[in-house]
Amino acid sequence: MVLIRLFSIIVTIFGIMTVISGSVVIFSNKVIQKFAGDYVEFVVWFNLLSGFVYILTGLGLWKGKKWTIPVSVLLTLSITIILIIFSFYVGQGGAYEVRTFYALTFRMVLWLAVSIISYKTFIKDTH
Repeated sequence: MVLIRLFSIIVTIFGIMTVISGSVVIFSNKVIQKFAGDYVEFVVWFNLLSGFVYILTGLGLWKGKKWTIPVSVLLTLSITIILIIFSFYVGQGGAYEVRTFYALTFRMVLWLAVSIISYKTFIKDTH
């Protein structure tokens, strides 16, 4: 349960940071948006909206809720889909920052780890 609590803290803080950074990029003026570089708008919107799910899932993990397992899996799959779409966008010559690829990959691996650990903690270890 210690590992779940650790991941709970990590994804909750990461979710808060994601909501803040996404909001700043999307809802700020052009000067601030220019500092973000060649951000990909659909990725930023996805990250902003999923950031709220990160926070709720982090709180659910802390409370030991089993519903966090399918939510974590759905987050992993949706981030993977966004990463694939992003790759097609880049392949078509779309402007982007390379950090976007790394950030999406990190998110995907993080949520895959949360999915596995929450399954092992809430389901497998109870049998």
